[in-house]
Amino acid sequence: MVRILIVGGVAVGATAAARLRRLDEEAEIVILEKGNAVSFANCGLPYHIGGVIEKRESLLLQSTEGFWERYRVEVRLGHEAVSIDRERRTVQVRDLNNGTGYEDSYDYLILSPGARPRLPETEPGAETLMYALHTLEDMDAIMADIAARKVKNVAVMGGGYVALETAENLAKAGIETTLVQRSSKLLPPFDPEMLAPLYSEIGSNGVQMLLNSPVTRIARQGEGLQLERRGGKLINCDLLIAAIGVEPASELAHKAGLDLGESGGIIVDEHMRTSDPSIFAAGDVIEVAEYVSQKPAHIALAGPANKQARIIANTICGMPSAYRGTQGSAIIKVFGLTAAATGINEQAAQKLGLNYDKVYVSSINHAGYYPGAEGLLMKVLFEKPSGRILGAQLIGKEGTDKRADILAVAIRAHMTAADLVELELCYAPPYSAAKDPVNVAGLMISNLLEGKVKQFHWHDVDELPRDGSLNLLDVRSPIEFSEGAFEGFVNIPVDVLRLRLDKLDKSKPVYLHCRSGLRSYIAARILMQNGFSASHLCGGYWFYQLAQAAVG
Repeated sequence: MVRILIVGGVAVGATAAARLRRLDEEAEIVILEKGNAVSFANCGLPYHIGGVIEKRESLLLQSTEGFWERYRVEVRLGHEAVSIDRERRTVQVRDLNNGTGYEDSYDYLILSPGARPRLPETEPGAETLMYALHTLEDMDAIMADIAARKVKNVAVMGGGYVALETAENLAKAGIETTLVQRSSKLLPPFDPEMLAPLYSEIGSNGVQMLLNSPVTRIARQGEGLQLERRGGKLINCDLLIAAIGVEPASELAHKAGLDLGESGGIIVDEHMRTSDPSIFAAGDVIEVAEYVSQKPAHIALAGPANKQARIIANTICGMPSAYRGTQGSAIIKVFGLTAAATGINEQAAQKLGLNYDKVYVSSINHAGYYPGAEGLLMKVLFEKPSGRILGAQLIGKEGTDKRADILAVAIRAHMTAADLVELELCYAPPYSAAKDPVNVAGLMISNLLEGKVKQFHWHDVDELPRDGSLNLLDVRSPIEFSEGAFEGFVNIPVDVLRLRLDKLDKSKPVYLHCRSGLRSYIAARILMQNGFSASHLCGGYWFYQLAQAAVG
């Protein structure tokens, strides 16, 4: 009979235990969880604070009794693994309930302690009013403090998914909320020019957002805290929630001599084995291969963690399966908007030295003639000349998740722009257009790769020479042109362009734009078929303004 010890009982531990039992009815399976709950939904913690998830018990996906009754898995809450003796295959355990210690043995050991939140330094006394939001206990403590002191204002440090979800739910609970981010942008997976709609949405819902504001001092101030930002500017709040990232909780593995990567995560092979064949690891504690580049990375996401747990169980039970990498598919609700990303962003593509380009797709989520159509903004990165899809970022409302998932599948399947064109996606006016935005992205990229059009980008506009060496053309309507235009651009609407080709110098390249990129593409095709060299602005005048607002 095989004996399996599992350290950590949340996503990986619970999933691995359940899968192991389904594959092996005879195995002894024990979960050591140092917290007070097993298999809880930590992704739901902010939504209970905001009252969206009303009942705390909704976050408890399984109990110790339930695990035993259904799976015959022994769950020991409040039991912390302290050290591993790899030669003897034993674990030293501390029972936090009574302070005693004991030794337990294993044939296989699964390490899934997760990650620990990073916390900023504070002055003495301030730490009692600073919280992370990582466990049920964290959530309970925050809610208890808010209720006991009738907290009116909270500062949230950070700019990632947890920080934004927490800020949104605090605001929805009627608490004055300030979001403080050390860097100049939110959401690291997104490129900066894509974030203007989110900034507007956050501000319009009452959250004060302070970007490029590293906190240099956190001190107790009466019954609350005072945060000092760079430059001496102060923020006063009743309490602080720190959501500045996580790092692998790999101390146990390090003490046992297991190999760690540069991120501090445990190094595993494709079967999730560590450098010790009898020890496996998965979830937020490991270093994974980023799927597009296959470079090592620490990516803490629940979906990949569950897949890794299943692979461990399969391998232990003699049916090896392999993990191919994490592509970072993630999504977040920010008040009334949805933001999603998958694959690599432009910063990563540049760091990897890839030959790539991008398209910006300004579309709507379903047929324009059907009521309620909403805007959908997409950025899709692709490799040249293959057209392979490398990454995507999307911001919109209903239907944003659907397109993000399609593009995530495209990346996983090594699909190209030509494949996106060929995708047969569900269509009816309430759900999409006959050419879905994903198809449109494929068409735009294919046109570029086939030489049917050339493009330039929002960050190129201000660098274009205004010395007469180029034809600079605005093909919007006269009314649009009068409401705002680029310096040096001449207005010739697309519908009269064929009649005014003689106004352009054929010996000079033409750089042209419209509002969103469609009319300028049509105009570029007209020009190119009449002997001009033409490049149009991808995303158009509208996206240029949006990007400038985000990065400026």
